[in-house]
Amino acid sequence: QVQLVESGGGLVQAGGSLRLSCAASGRTFSNRVMGWFRQAPGKEREFVAAISWSGGATRYADSVKGRFTISRDNAKNTVYLQMNSLKPEDTAVYYCAARNAGYASVAVTTREYDYWGQGTQVTVSS
Repeated sequence: QVQLVESGGGLVQAGGSLRLSCAASGRTFSNRVMGWFRQAPGKEREFVAAISWSGGATRYADSVKGRFTISRDNAKNTVYLQMNSLKPEDTAVYYCAARNAGYASVAVTTREYDYWGQGTQVTVSS
């Protein structure tokens, strides 16, 4: 089992920044692809960003490219999401997710992730 705990959410004005963190515990972290997803009220959970084992490969949703950056620190078992130039439409609950160990594809769909955190609320005011 892998436990994921997100932190760093909050209320911010449009144009502002937040950094989300996701701390992983349990089984091996360094050979897991990690992702961030979000879910706004009344909408389905959607992909935001994902990162490979080493951090050398990343993928982003078109809606956040150039504004969000995903990174990881395998020594700390932590993945981050730096969010800049935030917009009201970024308001959502943000979830951290992990793939099963050994799967190398930097996946973008919810069904490809096996472990999920409880989520952290991000609210961007206009």
